[in-house]
Amino acid sequence: MGKSNVVTASTNLQKAVSWISEVVQDHPEKKRKNVLRDAQVRFDLTPAECEFLVEKFSGMADGKSC
Repeated sequence: MGKSNVVTASTNLQKAVSWISEVVQDHPEKKRKNVLRDAQVRFDLTPAECEFLVEKFSGMADGKSC
C-alpha cells in the first residue's frame, strides 16, 4: 500500500482546532505560528497532525514552523 496523507481527526486534534480558533478570536495580535506551536505542545500532537494544522491554517500562519 502507498503512503497516505490522510490524518485521522483524533480527539487531541479536534481539541487543538477548537483551542486555536478561540485563541485567534480572543487574541488576534498573537503570531499564528506561535499559536500553532503552542497547540502542538498543549495537545501532544503528532508531527503529521501539526503539519495538517499548518496546511489548514496556512492563510493565517506567518511561517511554516510548528
